[in-house]
Amino acid sequence: MASPEPAENRRQRKKQRTRDALIEAAMRLFAAQGYDRTAVHEITDAVDVSERTFFRYFASKEDLVLSFVRDGATAFAAALAARPPQEEPLTAARHAFQISLRQLPGGAGEAASYLSVMGLIDSTPALLAAYLRYVHEHDHEIIQVLARREGVDPASDRRPRVLAAVIGSLVFLANRECRAGDDQGPDAMSAAFDAYADEVM
Repeated sequence: MASPEPAENRRQRKKQRTRDALIEAAMRLFAAQGYDRTAVHEITDAVDVSERTFFRYFASKEDLVLSFVRDGATAFAAALAARPPQEEPLTAARHAFQISLRQLPGGAGEAASYLSVMGLIDSTPALLAAYLRYVHEHDHEIIQVLARREGVDPASDRRPRVLAAVIGSLVFLANRECRAGDDQGPDAMSAAFDAYADEVM
């Protein structure tokens, strides 16, 4: 007989299902009636949980949307840090982007959800401001990874900051191109990133 699953694993899986259900309901409501016109209680009603439960997972509607950005940035930074040190920075960024896309929990469906979120951010002034604030406050994380890879001090060497800005622009352009196309899967996003990276002299 198989040994019973530990209670902690069951709790974590249940928490993840609740979080995913809240995100799915929120995105469905945002698409149907707009971000600004959607209240937290409508999201929780759709999932049949309390507002208190919502705030255990997210500080606000804005925080729910930005969770996609945070998760993606964290996965990319970890993948970039793990690349072989001899790889040229843009080559390492290409591989890290591919790896972070493959790590999206729902595969192609999750990539489409991520692109949908980026479209929502792009079209909602309050979210765009929050997104830009997040990028401004957290760009040092990628800068530090790049500086460690190059063995330089980012306080005195501008290259990691320039590289981080270039990589951020490549991700933005790849996201925008995929949102405008029919294929919104990870492979299409990775191909778009590579195509834009090829244009960097």
